[in-house]
Parts: sequence; structure tokens; C-alpha cells
Amino acid sequence: MRFWMTLTVTDSVRLISAWLISSRMNSSAMYPPVMAPQANMFCNVPGYEGTVPGGGGFLPPPMPMEPVAPSQPGPENLEWSIPSLAENEAREAFKKFVSSHICYSEDPVTQGVITSMDPFNTFRYRLETFTESRSTEWAHKPHEGEPADFYTQPAPRPWEVQATPPKLFSDHTEKIRVPYTSSVKECHTCHAAGTEQCRECSGSGKKACLVCNGAAKSDPACTHCNGTGKDRCTKCDGKGKKQCETCKGKRQLLTYIELKVEWKNHVEDHLVEQSCGLKSDELRSVKGKELFKNSQNLVYPLLGFKPQAVSQASERLIKDHQTKHGQTSRILQQRQTVELIPITQVNYKWKDKSYVYYVYGNERKVSADDYPQQLYHYHRIPMSCQGSYPRQNIRMTLP
Repeated sequence: MRFWMTLTVTDSVRLISAWLISSRMNSSAMYPPVMAPQANMFCNVPGYEGTVPGGGGFLPPPMPMEPVAPSQPGPENLEWSIPSLAENEAREAFKKFVSSHICYSEDPVTQGVITSMDPFNTFRYRLETFTESRSTEWAHKPHEGEPADFYTQPAPRPWEVQATPPKLFSDHTEKIRVPYTSSVKECHTCHAAGTEQCRECSGSGKKACLVCNGAAKSDPACTHCNGTGKDRCTKCDGKGKKQCETCKGKRQLLTYIELKVEWKNHVEDHLVEQSCGLKSDELRSVKGKELFKNSQNLVYPLLGFKPQAVSQASERLIKDHQTKHGQTSRILQQRQTVELIPITQVNYKWKDKSYVYYVYGNERKVSADDYPQQLYHYHRIPMSCQGSYPRQNIRMTLP
């Protein structure tokens, strides 16, 4: 009131005239496009005070109502052993390996002589921790007549919302609309118009002619645009506006809290050091003989397991997983496995020179870094296509 009293008559007329002019402007000028939801379009929900659009991180799980039953140690292991690889089995694995490499000659396989075979079997300890984590964020969708249930009842807390977990030790994500958090709001992008300005033509409904590139030539005139240099915008059909992408033309949005429930299986391996020289990545790709397997809510370290390195890895990884995953997620189940991976070093001679290859895993994969005869030159076959041709159809020459 004091503000208006201090204005002169001239100032008042100017203000009223400016308001009248602005009121005649179209809605797109009055309400410039808003690309992000306004802060006040979301309500405060008890128990979700920190929830923001885009998410606010994982929510720590509540303490269990009843204490978790203590885990029990696994049985003491016996002496583990696996059958040695026979010479004909080693040769067959070697032959299969060479046949899968188109640039390898088969002569070392057919003519080479195996001189000795040495086992380098190694243990692998694996810990799996199956967790459930929850996070929330404000979300919205076009309003399609759904009832607004905000404040009709108290909303359940994030860890009270029912969610059906998948099969144990499998990854899965589910998004749930939290009950009693929904409300209807005006679309923040189009301001309840249902349409928005076309971005391709900036609202003009016209674009530069693709034939004359907007040159608008008149001599001779472009037959596509009749010399105007403009063409109808195909994105908006020449209207300058198109359906609002946010509300899909519904003009209103249903806003609600979305709960993201994520089940994840965290897997970590430890390979007992082996002296054969195989890379860890090679051994991770194969399976071994399963010696021990235990699954509980929380597993117990394998104390006294031989070799001692397996026992130490078990104790270390279990502590790490409980510290790493127990703060922001709920541990539903843990599983630990001990495997004995068969590894055989095969020494052989070919043309009076000594070579070596390894056969490893139940799959009997082969590693032969020093394979003696590799063929490099192919005739009339592009380098990118050589792997798709059968060996017998390719003429090869030694370098």
C-alpha cells in the first residue's frame, strides 16, 4: 500500500500500460519453457524428507527386529585331489586349440613328441554376497486419470514397501510407486497447454529448403520451394508446435515418489598363487572341481582349511563384504565356494626344440604362448575376413 502511495500518476499509468501489454502476449511468451520441474511441485512426505528429483543415494537398511542366527563353520576338509590328465587327452586338447587358430600349422601337433607332464593344480575361493538396496526419488508421468492419494493415509517408509526378490544370487532392478505419495500437478514444460514449441523450426513451422539450401533462387527458381527458400517443417507438420514431450498432451502430471529396489550379486574371487605362470584372467574363465560350497545368511570363515591361503582369503573377503555392502544395503544371503582348478604343464619337442603348453580347467582350455609354427600370409583373403574361412579352404605360405 505504501508502495503505490509513493508513485506519481505518470508512474502508475506506465505500470498499468505495461501490464496490459503483457497480458496480450501469447502463452509461450508469458510462460517461457521450463526444462526442469519446479521445486515447489513436489510435496513433503514424512519419512522421505531427503527425497529429491534425480535421487538422493541409497538408504541404509533398518536394524533387524530379531538377531540373525549365528553362522556355523563349515566341515573340516579332507585331502583333495583330482585325476591326472592322460597324454592322449592333453594331445586332443592341443589339437582342438590349434584348429581354432587359422594361422597355426598342425605340424607341431601331429609331429611333436610329449616329453613330460607336470600338474600345477590351484585352488580358487569365491565369495558371493547377495544384497538388496533401496533409493527414492521424485518422479512424474502424464496424468491419465489415476487418483491422487497423497495424504489419504501415511505413506509406508522406504523399507516397509513390499517388493518380491528374484532368484537368489541374480541381479534385478524394480521400480515401485510408493503408495499415498501421488498428487496431480500442472505440467511444468508446457504450462498446461499440452503443446510446446517445435525445436526443429523454432516455432516458425518452416525450415530451410533442402534442395536449394535456403538460397531462394529466382533465376531459375527452385522447383521444390518455388523460390522461397523455405520448406514445411516435417517435425511439427508446419504448425510450429507439437505435442508436449513431458505430459504427452495431457496437460497435467501425476507426481509421486518412486522407490528403486536393486538386488545385486557381488562376486569376488581369490586364486591361490600358482607357479606355472598362467594369467589370472585365463583361470577366471574356467571352472574347476567343486570341493566345498556353503550358503547362509552370513557365512563363516573357513578356519583351518588347507591350504592356509584359502582360509586367509575367506576371512579377509567376508570382512570386506560385510563392511562394504552392509552399510548401504541389506545382505540377504552369502555363498562361498572352493574349487580346485586342474592345470597341467605339457612339455614337448618338435624339430629338436623344446616347447610348452598348458591345459587348464574342466573345459580343458589350452594356453600356448610360444607356439612354434604360426602362418602369417594368406592369399586373396582380406585380413578382416580370414577368421571366417575354414582352414582347408585357405592356401597358406610360411613367412
